[in-house]
Amino acid sequence: MALITLRRNLCHLADFRKHGALAALKSHPVNRVHKVGKKCASLCFPSLPPEPFGVGIHRAWCKKSHSQNGNALDPLGEPVLSQACDWHGLEQNPKSLDEQMLYGRLKDFASSEEVLHFLSTLPMLPDTVAAGALQRIWEVEKKDGDQKLPKEILENGAFQALCLRFEQNSSGLSDAALVTALQALSLLNVDPQSSLLQNLVAESRHRVQRGGLEVHRLCILGESLIRLQGPGCETLELILCQLQGEELETFALDDIVALYRILQACSETADQHQPFLNKINNFSLSVVSSLSPTLMSQMLTALVALDQTQALPLVIKLGKYAVRHIPRFTHEELAKVLEAFIYFGHNDRFFTAALEQHVASLCLTLDPEVVSRAMEYCSRKRILSKPILDAVAETLEGHSENFSLHQVSELIEPFGKLNYLPPNASALFRKLENLLLKHFDSFPPKTLLKILHSCSLIECHPVNFMAKIFSPHFLQKLQGEESYVDRLSLAQLTQLFLTSVLECPFYKGRKLLPKYQVRSFLTPCRSLETPVDFQLYKLVRIGLIDLLGARMYFASKVLTPYCYTIDVEIKLDEEGLVLPFTIDEDVHKRLALCIDDPKRFSLNSKHLLGKEAIKHRHLRLLGYQVVQIPYYEVEMLKSRVELVEYLQRKLFPHNVGVRW
Repeated sequence: MALITLRRNLCHLADFRKHGALAALKSHPVNRVHKVGKKCASLCFPSLPPEPFGVGIHRAWCKKSHSQNGNALDPLGEPVLSQACDWHGLEQNPKSLDEQMLYGRLKDFASSEEVLHFLSTLPMLPDTVAAGALQRIWEVEKKDGDQKLPKEILENGAFQALCLRFEQNSSGLSDAALVTALQALSLLNVDPQSSLLQNLVAESRHRVQRGGLEVHRLCILGESLIRLQGPGCETLELILCQLQGEELETFALDDIVALYRILQACSETADQHQPFLNKINNFSLSVVSSLSPTLMSQMLTALVALDQTQALPLVIKLGKYAVRHIPRFTHEELAKVLEAFIYFGHNDRFFTAALEQHVASLCLTLDPEVVSRAMEYCSRKRILSKPILDAVAETLEGHSENFSLHQVSELIEPFGKLNYLPPNASALFRKLENLLLKHFDSFPPKTLLKILHSCSLIECHPVNFMAKIFSPHFLQKLQGEESYVDRLSLAQLTQLFLTSVLECPFYKGRKLLPKYQVRSFLTPCRSLETPVDFQLYKLVRIGLIDLLGARMYFASKVLTPYCYTIDVEIKLDEEGLVLPFTIDEDVHKRLALCIDDPKRFSLNSKHLLGKEAIKHRHLRLLGYQVVQIPYYEVEMLKSRVELVEYLQRKLFPHNVGVRW
């Protein structure tokens, strides 16, 4: 029989009513329930609505009671308890008990003790309600990611009786009860080798092989088996095979996202399921507008784990609809959304505007990880968001203790990259200096170097730390176990040393040894210099040939003795005559043309990035006359004649004509 009463399970209903489950267990000793493990998987699932009873007399009674009370499922499938219901009356009359009302009553309890006490007062317990009780115990016990059950719950007689019931009657359970119980026990981290779970898993495998399980239950069962047996579980492959045969139009939203979570857990074999993934990605475009914040965050997280770079239309649409959910995302969910957009390189001005408003108004209360991800989002996409940067600067100045040393680095670096000084810059960098002095040896060497280099980009020169980072001791730490210091770190050290010479002439401390200096700031990651855009350079080159008369009067991509690469260099003698680029004698002035394409600016702005701004400063201090030729000025020119006239005004603003 699907419905197993406590009278039958525990032998004596009178004892159970009088003393609860503990008294009943005296005649039914339980020794098969294993202890709960240390850690539980973090995936959460929607509540599973109960099924009708499977026994004739009880089925008829349940239908009658349901009809009389008029209770129905709410839109989310959760049972609703009528407010007009007299619960005490129902407890006194077992025949009027409604399974859905019992299931709904579980949601009212705020502790496991209340759930177990409630179970001990029932004369009979439907299997789906028993499974729902396990689920509710997990829900109320999860705290701060720790789902380890207290000893008093594990030793509670009603809890042990509940587990014994599922262990002894797994084949008699309804599909809903079986799946819900297995889900709850896997989340409670019960030992997978216990006879309780082995029986439930075996029964689940049998029912999957037999076929006929609904899509929703297959999804829940798949995730439970992943937690218990890992992604290599044979039954999981059978579940995925059955799910692939179903029409996606029949799936609920929860089930679509559950599919993503299952495939995410099987990411190592994702290539085998790519056709199915493509089908899900295409279908998901039609349901994005209906996703809740939680489901949207989980879908984006799975797309990242599965490296679905070909699903950019889906990512873009998720970004469009994520705008409305920004205030409703939890801190963890918002951090995941930002990570996904960073991963896929996606940005949306409406999303950015909503994020600015959210961070600016709540920055002091936001989780540090969310703040870090928001800054990384701005940095990666070169978004000069003053509201976010100002709010972060204020938060870091007043509450730096809330952030880890790594997070401090993540918050400071964007200021240098985006070439932005917040209104509280002086107070912020005093705070940062004190923090660095206090924790200098605690910072990872590369992290510390990134922070100091970022400060130098915006002319907040770390003079008090230069002697330390140029010391052999720090350089040895920077090298670590490798046989050499990586090229990017050497380039950053070299630029800091050049900064100490050019912009801090009062600095008389330790110098950087020549063997740690690079010859060029052009690194593979393009962190310190951005190569010239070829198409823009080709256009300017045509204009220069027309203006100067020949290609011999200017040089391209010139590596200076000071590590910088000049896009175009023009040499002038003392009288202002243009010299061939091959001549080094009688050079009175050197023009350094910086042909700046959009990648050298903040996104959709005319604000140079920090690495370009420091390059311009240093070239001027080295004696070059820096001539900036930005893309947005060149794009305004409509003819070749206008281009030549523009270049003449830029290069020789005081000369009526040009001589060569």
